[in-house]
Amino acid sequence: MQAMKAVSWAFFGVRKHTDHDYDAATLTMGQVIIAGIVGAALFVAGVILLVKFATS
Repeated sequence: MQAMKAVSWAFFGVRKHTDHDYDAATLTMGQVIIAGIVGAALFVAGVILLVKFATS
């Protein structure tokens, strides 16, 4: 959950300097990669649903 929070804030470009140091010390590269893939998939699914809703 911590990795998803860090990745979702990174998608928006909003990060605190203190959180960056904490995230870098506690998150593994695998957690960040998986969270990024899941976040990107959710974003793409949301855009697809929005387009289908708008065009129907």
